[in-house]
Amino acid sequence: MADGSPLVSAAWLKDNLKAPDLRVVDASWFPSWTASAGAGRQSYDRGHIPGAVYFDIDEISDTESSLPHMMPDSVKFSSRVRKLGIGDGNRVVVYDANDFFASARVWWMFRVMGHKDVYVLNGGLRAWEAEGGELEDLPPVITGGRHFTPRVHSELIKSREQVAAASASGDTPILDARPAGRFSGTEKEPRPDLPSGHIPGSGNVPSGKLVGADGKLVSKDQIEALLGDHADRPAIASCGSGVSAAVIALALAEIGNWDVAVYDGSWSEWALHPESEIATASA
Repeated sequence: MADGSPLVSAAWLKDNLKAPDLRVVDASWFPSWTASAGAGRQSYDRGHIPGAVYFDIDEISDTESSLPHMMPDSVKFSSRVRKLGIGDGNRVVVYDANDFFASARVWWMFRVMGHKDVYVLNGGLRAWEAEGGELEDLPPVITGGRHFTPRVHSELIKSREQVAAASASGDTPILDARPAGRFSGTEKEPRPDLPSGHIPGSGNVPSGKLVGADGKLVSKDQIEALLGDHADRPAIASCGSGVSAAVIALALAEIGNWDVAVYDGSWSEWALHPESEIATASA
């Protein structure tokens, strides 16, 4: 665990796995167009870091919303994480089996709810296995029972109205984590009901450029090259449905900018809203 970093290494986690205040969270999740429903849970059940609990972003969400895996209210969030044995005073390490695809999202969710002592395992399950870490397929023994006190940081989550205002004013940069073709409007969205394109005034930083071939976050120098213009001021990250946007927030935190919000509804909301403008490369 490096001072000021949102990341921990697999070597650090191996050395600290049995610390009584540590809680490990498996957030594996796969988009519906790449895997069958429940693939994240199935990945967890096949093998997870010993003692890890499973955090389902589709269930620990606002299930009454028509949009996918939206942030739940503080009551539901605190209730669910307490049932996972996570409470005040716990250090939380989140990982997944899909190159930060949901671990960054869960890291951001804990931060929105005011839990500062939360980190992401750099390289995820792949790094753990490469370090010689064992896996287990047994249900964890839930320990703790501490109260989880939410202290909501509303500045870290943005609504469509707030993003529309930022788009119009240009005061706060909007960074889109989707692949370039979807951003430009030259490739189709994986969700069949959505047009492609982007929020006017937003910039494109595909999350895939922030993750190396080894599944780890790229170096600070590479992050600076991609995101250095946004290293010292608030920004808004967006994507398809508010998951890979958090990779941008994680990467900027790694170079010292912890003031990055996520547009929770992201393109799933923006593209369907009748008042939203959609920009494309040819516009």
